[in-house]
Amino acid sequence: MARQKAQEKVFAVIGLGIFGRQVCATLTDHGASVIAMDNDPAKVERIKETVTQAVLVNATDGDSLALAPLEDVDVAVVAMGDSVEASILATTLLKRQAIPYVVARAISTVHAQVLKQVGADEVINVELDAGLRLGNRLVAPRILEQVSLSSGVSVAEMHVPGPVVGKSLAELALRGRYQISVISIKRIQVDVDEVGNPVRREDIVFPGPDDILQEDDIIHIIGENDAIQRFQSL
Repeated sequence: MARQKAQEKVFAVIGLGIFGRQVCATLTDHGASVIAMDNDPAKVERIKETVTQAVLVNATDGDSLALAPLEDVDVAVVAMGDSVEASILATTLLKRQAIPYVVARAISTVHAQVLKQVGADEVINVELDAGLRLGNRLVAPRILEQVSLSSGVSVAEMHVPGPVVGKSLAELALRGRYQISVISIKRIQVDVDEVGNPVRREDIVFPGPDDILQEDDIIHIIGENDAIQRFQSL
């Protein structure tokens, strides 16, 4: 398959269950070229109108996979995590096909370790990530979302803790006192349209030292996980 643009990445998604279809939809929404693959004809048929190419392939069979249009693929996503053996075998075969970057879905820590051992460049554990997000939200309700950048550092979206409302970032000296940095502020503005109806608007502010944190602000902060927890507990 020829690329439409030299700089455009081509993605292959193997496994068209709920997770795989969502990956396809998100990539397509962003304008990416997506080759969707599965060994179930019904799943291939269901998605063929929404992706660049939909192909019936048994990704656990080397001969079948060798016939797949993978020559231009930059990133392959092995989305078939429910079948541990199948995902490991597909990952192994994709790396043998010299796919530059393979992302594989795992359903357990051991599964993830094996996927790494057979060559996966990146492993995601959807169930573990969902559990971590839920646990964090239950014990730290002020935090709306938290995304890990590494094992110890995250970006968090959260409501402003009461003790820092009405203070400027310079006054708070968050980096020195709490070892976190505010990277942006989501500020809710309510305007009135031409007929007098309220109109809610979200503005993103990239703050300077003189910006003052307001009660209804939602802030995005970066720091070590322990520091984020301490700050949200103020």
